[in-house]
Amino acid sequence: MIIKKTALIIWNERRENPFRILQKSYARYKKHGWQGMIERIHKEYAKLNLSETNHLEKKSDYRKWIEKNEREILQTEPLHKRPLVSIITPTYNTQKQYLTEMIESVLAQTYTNWELCIADDASTQPETLKTLQYYEKRYKNIKVTYREKNGHISQASNSALSLAKGEYVAFLDHDDTLAPNALYEMVKKLNENPKLKLIYSDEDKIDENAKRYNPHFKSGWNPDMFFSQNYICHLVFLKKDIVDAIGGFRTGYEGSQDYDLLLRSLHVIEDDEIDRVEKVLYHWRAIKGSTAYGIEEKNYAHEAGIQALSDYFSKVDPDIKVESGNLPTTYKVNYPLPDTPLVSLLIPTRDGYDILQKCIESIREKTTYPNYEIIVLDNETTCPKTLAYFEKIQQYKNLRILEYHHPFNYSAINNFGVEHAKGEVIGLINNDIEIISNGWLTEMVQHAVREDIGAVGAMLYYDNETIQHAGVVLGIGGVAGHSHKYFPKNAYGYFSRLKIIQNYSAVTGACLLVRKKLYEEVHGLDEKNLQVAFNDVDFCLKLVRHGYRNVWTPYAELYHHESISRGVEDNPEKIARFNKEVKYMKKQWFKYLKGDKMYNCNLTKKHENFGINIDIHAES
Repeated sequence: MIIKKTALIIWNERRENPFRILQKSYARYKKHGWQGMIERIHKEYAKLNLSETNHLEKKSDYRKWIEKNEREILQTEPLHKRPLVSIITPTYNTQKQYLTEMIESVLAQTYTNWELCIADDASTQPETLKTLQYYEKRYKNIKVTYREKNGHISQASNSALSLAKGEYVAFLDHDDTLAPNALYEMVKKLNENPKLKLIYSDEDKIDENAKRYNPHFKSGWNPDMFFSQNYICHLVFLKKDIVDAIGGFRTGYEGSQDYDLLLRSLHVIEDDEIDRVEKVLYHWRAIKGSTAYGIEEKNYAHEAGIQALSDYFSKVDPDIKVESGNLPTTYKVNYPLPDTPLVSLLIPTRDGYDILQKCIESIREKTTYPNYEIIVLDNETTCPKTLAYFEKIQQYKNLRILEYHHPFNYSAINNFGVEHAKGEVIGLINNDIEIISNGWLTEMVQHAVREDIGAVGAMLYYDNETIQHAGVVLGIGGVAGHSHKYFPKNAYGYFSRLKIIQNYSAVTGACLLVRKKLYEEVHGLDEKNLQVAFNDVDFCLKLVRHGYRNVWTPYAELYHHESISRGVEDNPEKIARFNKEVKYMKKQWFKYLKGDKMYNCNLTKKHENFGINIDIHAES
């Protein structure tokens, strides 16, 4: 019973910190013995009972989504381009039930121009071989080669590839299944954009009884996320000539052989040749021993992933280094800083001694990056205590105070500051920011100086250790909302998104770094149309439109004491101004707000919690 209760607690907390109960129980055991640990588990389980209904509702949400959005998956329309698709599947001692379900899911495809290329890796189970022989004899488009010697997944996959004649290859594990519309939807995407060379889809998991759960609704092509974890995973379509050109799968990368294959393909694929299908087309079997069941089942995959990334970046820039990330099979890519460019940190303020003093002193005390200047933009401060503080800090060698004698306009104040900044890199810093991590600026600068990167954002927390900002999602609440807002500080987020570096369409201006030349290239913040709200989102989208990617990193951590400094939109004038800015954003960026490429149409636009959007059409 104790094991069952512990397992239920882990499951209930799987999206935040599934190991919390194990850590707490062990600490309790060391302090109070076995009985103390048992009492702790009973107490935690009692809390779980209160949220058991919510747990069931979460599963129910996905069932509702399936019922609402998969009614017509068997319906097709004529396709002009109908390439042969080779499905690559290695097998080894696969249980008859799962092997049969896999093959039958291919036979059930509504798109019919396919071949299933199977390489059996010297199976010793008679039921596996008999099942393969049965289907091989009955269907001409099911090809099977039987390896005499077991070579593991990379060699077996290459054997399957040797059978392939298709223009595109898809990869299907021996115990997983395809949705009946999987190939059709992928080929349909090819018809919409024939130049595509890599396509991937959303996916979910299935248990031993093929019960579906835990859908992964993925971001559009997100390079920095991909370098942090293989979020693409399944289903993948890849141009066959590219697979041939790069030599197929490599041995020595087992566990992350698919990640390695995709990374090597990126050397010959452009960003605009990659796209996704926002539909669940792949069902990943989660049984004991599979990566889907838990990454601890295949720890060697993590080390293989680090090696694959290191190999990829060795051809991009040998000075780029890869290390383990915050979680298993997540990675942190460290970019070189050959020099330390001057960073100008702009801090607009009016009065507010308590928060400003905390902000400036935390920067000075905790920042290890050596080359920065602080520019305080004084918007007509009258508070004697703040003015006295100004007198003190003007003695600091790397700090200047500039007076701005105009009505409050956040965009105009920062643009004024940039004009006077000496730095190659600009940092927009709210006066209610407080530094947590010593390396925050080094972390952000290494991304800001990358040629393809626009704005860089950080992880911001409220005073109560919940998340205030972890990237900006477009369309939430009509214009934009903060990713994972109010999640606990130690939460993993939606498929680990709180723990990995990734691209977002926008980041908050409360702590934002960007090269000065890019700031000037897009003409800074819009001081005419967006004096207070959404100027940061607008700025980031201008960078995107100019061909840059915005990036967010969880490795730069700061407090944002937002509730202290920010006024409420509580009078008619402020409300009118805010509504005007909302209207401007919706008009100016309608296409972007309607479909955030770094988000997914199957995720809600009503909340910031990555919940399921049950009725896609209602929110679109």
